[in-house]
Amino acid sequence: MSTMNTSPPQLTPTQPRREGWTVRPWHAVHAAAAMTGFLVSVVASNIVSVHWPPIVIAGLVVPAGTVFAGTSLTARDLVHGTLGAYGVAVGIVAGAGLSAVFASPQMAAAGVVAFTTSEIVDALIYTRLRHRSLLGAVAVSNAGGLVVDSVLFVPLAFGGFTAVPGQIVGKALATVLTLAALQIATVFARRAVTRT
Repeated sequence: MSTMNTSPPQLTPTQPRREGWTVRPWHAVHAAAAMTGFLVSVVASNIVSVHWPPIVIAGLVVPAGTVFAGTSLTARDLVHGTLGAYGVAVGIVAGAGLSAVFASPQMAAAGVVAFTTSEIVDALIYTRLRHRSLLGAVAVSNAGGLVVDSVLFVPLAFGGFTAVPGQIVGKALATVLTLAALQIATVFARRAVTRT
């Protein structure tokens, strides 16, 4: 009569297991870079929005920090991909705390409401699409997230809806540029891996 081995499978030091998937050696570096990018973009967006006047382009009022806000949406997806929803929650709270110190409490509060709500929308879309295409998931989830974020953030931070269209267009443009940079980085990373 054979006995069944019920002990858990042993993992090698270079391949710890987390939530059913293998963590690659560079996972911690990617997670740290994503979180750093997210926090820097959130705080920079709020600081610039407080201290710089809005830009008017073709009749659209664009808050000065919009370019960083668009970048933060992509960085948030990268945080979600490496650290999950818990990591995003930590990032939102940390970003709000830093924004309250370096920008203004009103910006911080507006950011928490807008980011939390748009993160729910973003995460639902991103989670469904990320297994098909990372860039596609980021693009589509950002599109949904940036509209929700803008509609909530602008009136809470600036006291009116005037800058909502400009914020949406500016964030969309920033997202496209960030995705292009991410695509270039991905291509270079794959080439580097295939050469080794």
